[in-house]
Parts: sequence; C-alpha cells; structure tokens
Amino acid sequence: MLYQLLPTAREVGVSKELRGWSWHQPPLKPYYYDVKLPMYAVCSKYCPTNRDVYLRYVEKIAPIPSGKVALGKILHGVVSDCLRAFAQRRSVYFESWWQTIRWSEINEKPENLKEPSRKVWDFLQKICEARLAEVSSMQPYASELDLIASAVPFLVEHKISGELLGLSGILSLDCYDYLKAIMFDLKVASEPQEWHRLSPVGYALVFESVHEVPVDVCCNVYLDVKDGKVLVRRDLFFASDELRQWWIEERDKKLEIVAEGKDPGKPNRSQCPEDCMYFKVCYE
Repeated sequence: MLYQLLPTAREVGVSKELRGWSWHQPPLKPYYYDVKLPMYAVCSKYCPTNRDVYLRYVEKIAPIPSGKVALGKILHGVVSDCLRAFAQRRSVYFESWWQTIRWSEINEKPENLKEPSRKVWDFLQKICEARLAEVSSMQPYASELDLIASAVPFLVEHKISGELLGLSGILSLDCYDYLKAIMFDLKVASEPQEWHRLSPVGYALVFESVHEVPVDVCCNVYLDVKDGKVLVRRDLFFASDELRQWWIEERDKKLEIVAEGKDPGKPNRSQCPEDCMYFKVCYE
C-alpha cells in the first residue's frame, strides 16, 4: 500500500475520461438508458457466454441458488452487521442476530450455516476490539467516537445509485475505507480469479460518479471457514485504466444482451461450473 500501490497511483494516474465523474461522456456514458443492471450482473463471469444474464433479465427465469450462494449471503450479513454494531457500540450477540434471519430467503438448512457464521462473528469481534485497543494506546486524549472512527473507518453496505453508469439505483458497497479511500469487496468461499477485480473497480467508478471523490485502490477480501478456522486472504490492487476499461466493456456487452434481447447461446458444457445457478436450465 505505502511503497507500491500509492506511489504507482500517483505516478501513473487515471485518465480523466475513465473517472466516474465523466459519466456523461464516452466511454463511461451508457448506450442504453432503458436498461439498468445490478453490479453483480455486470461483473460476474461464471458463464462463459453471459447466458445467465439473458436468462435472468430477458427470459425472467429465477436462478436456483446453491449452498455456496447461501453461505455467501449469510456471511455477508455476518460481516456487515457485526461491523456496524461495533462501530455504533451496540451490544449485539450472535444468538440474537441469528434469530433475525429470514430463512424463507435462504436456500440452505440453518444447521449447515450456523457454526461457520458464529466463527466469523467471533473472529470479527476480536479483530475489532484488538484494533480499537491499538488505536486507543496511540491516541490517549481522543474521544470514544474518534477512536472508533479511526479503528473501523468503514462505510459498510453504503447505499448508492449506479444509474449514471447504467446500473441499478439501489446498489450496496460491501465496504469503503473513508480514511485511505479503498474500495473493498467480499468474496466468500471463492478461489481468486482475475475477473473478481471488476466488482470493486465498478463500485469505485460508481462512488466517483456520485461523490466525485477519486478511488485509486481496491481490495478483494476472500473469506472462508475450513476445519473450524477462519481464513482471510486479500488482493490489494490499483484501479488502473485497464481495469476500468475492462469493466466498461463488460457493462456494454451485458446491457446490449438485455436491451436487444439477444440469446448469446449455451457455452460448451465442459466449461460450465456445476454450481452455476442456471446449469439445470441449460442442460436438463
């Protein structure tokens, strides 16, 4: 961060036409104004031909969520709710939080998700308390509000409109560090892929379009629970012109599929992951 990414961002920079606040002109200006897609539809590349976008937004076929998707949804909730409770200094206990989950929206048995969720909840609380203690030791005269703002300087699940860039008007950023201007995205039980970088870069562009604040650094956080251990990996990177251009290309391709109602066709079956939410639609 200090010796590589920030110096690179300052030296190389980002082209002004690829900043989010240039939404009103090419290449950021969307060609189709009557179609608005969520961020995950633009950034997902699970389907080699993007047929999942066609099936969901043209044919209106609901996806069949897998157990992995259910785990991802639950752990996203664990992370966001635990961080927000800590930042607000509210005493929220895991068991109380667990009772608030709407299981009608989760396609998985609660007993398969409870222990991983508890592990991540406890892990986060310990990390936050440790960080708060560290900050407190360095700033003995700061108020509790200032200490928390320094220990967990995050906008979590920040609601923002992506309409200026052809996206949904109801987007949620996983996490934005407002002190270091880093855009985070959380990936659950996933192996790192190059295209995973599209999502935080897309959110960085949206943030720039609305708030006109430059976001040069992004980070994917990979979270998993294996053998009772919480595993965390980070991919910290520069939101370069190349990544921004790649995101624009993906947006334009998928907006065109929906606007024109074009079926891009099935990919080769051997290319399809079996946990694809549309695997049965295509091949059964």
